[in-house]
Amino acid sequence: MERTIGTVLVALGIAAVVIGLLVRVGAFSWFGRLPGDLRFEGESSQVFIPITSMLIVSVVLSLLLSFLFNR
Repeated sequence: MERTIGTVLVALGIAAVVIGLLVRVGAFSWFGRLPGDLRFEGESSQVFIPITSMLIVSVVLSLLLSFLFNR
């Protein structure tokens, strides 16, 4: 059991590094600018509500966790 947890943590770390590098080079510049992401700007304030972006993140994470833990 401990070995499986270690492997999952290493895989998550590698995935975080890869995603971080992709964000750094601009591969996710579209993220946060999807239709359904609400942006309100006033004279002295800004509000950003990423509804569509968070739905995509939720679906991807749900599928990933489902594949990992339902063997």
